[in-house]
Formats: sequence, C-alpha cells, structure tokens
Amino acid sequence: MNTYTAAELMTINAARLLRDHDVVFVGVGLPNLACNLAQRTHAPNLVLVYEAGVIGARPSRLPLSIGDPTLVSGAASVCSMYDIFSLYLQRGLIDVGFLGGAQIDRFGNINATVIGDYFHPKVRLPGSGGSMEIAAWANRCYIITPHQKRRFPERVDFCTSAGFLNGRAERLASGVRGSGPQAVVTDLGILEPDENGELILTALHPGVTVEQVRANTGWPLRVAANLRTTDPPTAAELRILREELDPQGIYIR
Repeated sequence: MNTYTAAELMTINAARLLRDHDVVFVGVGLPNLACNLAQRTHAPNLVLVYEAGVIGARPSRLPLSIGDPTLVSGAASVCSMYDIFSLYLQRGLIDVGFLGGAQIDRFGNINATVIGDYFHPKVRLPGSGGSMEIAAWANRCYIITPHQKRRFPERVDFCTSAGFLNGRAERLASGVRGSGPQAVVTDLGILEPDENGELILTALHPGVTVEQVRANTGWPLRVAANLRTTDPPTAAELRILREELDPQGIYIR
C-alpha cells in the first residue's frame, strides 16, 4: 500500500474535500470514485446526484455512465434531467459540483470544447454537457485533472464553464449564484483561488516540489505563504478504491 497511482492520489485528495451531508452533483470517472470513497469513509451522509435524474444514489457497482441502471438501486428519488437542473441545481440545492476539463486557466475557467481556434480547431472536444450550468449554479465547485502545462494555460482557448472569468468581481457582476471553483486537485498538488480568484498553489503532494508544479503551469504561479503538504493515501483509502470501488482498475490505473 506504500505505492499509488496518480489517479488514486487525485481521487483520495478530492474525496477529503467533501463534507458529511454535502449534496454533490457528480459524473462518472474520478469524481464518482471520490464521492463514493468519501461516503465510505468520513462522509456517510453524502447525497450523490447524477445528471440523468438520480438523487441519493448508492450504486452497488462502479457506474460506467450517468445513465447506468446501477445508479437507480437504493436511490432516494428518480426524476427527469430537466428537474435535476431546474428544481435542484438552479434553486441552490446543490452544495458541490465536481468538474474536469481539457484546460483550466489562471482564473479557474474550464475548456472542454476546442483546442485552438473555435472555427478551425486543432482538436474538437466533447463540449459542455451539464458542466456549464454546474459551474454557474453549484454553491461550490471542485476540479480534478492531471497537472500538465498544456492543461494549465494562462487563458483557455474557449471558455466552456466559467470560473472567475477575469477575476472575482467579474464573476459577481455576471449574476451567477455559485461561488466558483474552490479547489483544483491535481497529481502534483492543490490550487485554490486567492481574494481575486487567481489560482495559487496551496498544497503539494508528498515528494513534489514547487519547481515541478511551476514547470507544469502556463502562468507565473504564485505560492501560498502557508504552503502545506497533503497527507499520503492511507491503507484504508487505497483498499476501498482498489477492492470495492474500482477492482478492475478502469479509472485508477
């Protein structure tokens, strides 16, 4: 249990951000693993909400998509996708939105649409799905992604989901209710917004240096005065991930 993958490290640190009784809007992949890990450790009363219309899900196995039938088993409620977005998310009933993306910039804006020019892109990406709404209306958001320079440009090629736009004042003026991204969890550390909404380095994972993080970031990354080191994954956290949540290693390997 002394070794772990980058995906396991990100998942465990993302899970630790969740609080008991949080209502979390979650997709599949690492965010889903993080939520289910939190539910099995320090947050047993976590409420998982899936985009397809499932509230209070307790999946008996790893769901492969947001429409996987296993999400319905043991759920508190099942409704339409319209109801999820209009009656829950937009009314302020979602505490946490978990997001990812191809690019995250200096102010936590997310690109999941195109790399390069929109009309002549180098790469056409899947697009928003529900992430645009989640970024705007969830009370707080967490982002989980590998830390690579190409993923962390100073400015995204296309703003799919709003972080702090060009700063907290601009997000506030836009009229969206959610408080924006509160942490970006990577395989090198954790970034959090400062008073202006700019992402700064607040935590390093064990064995990682500030120089490594800066070398993989596309802007002059500032470092918090009280920079901390995250706790390494515990044997219990790794066992749950590997034996209960993702025994086939679909995501964590």
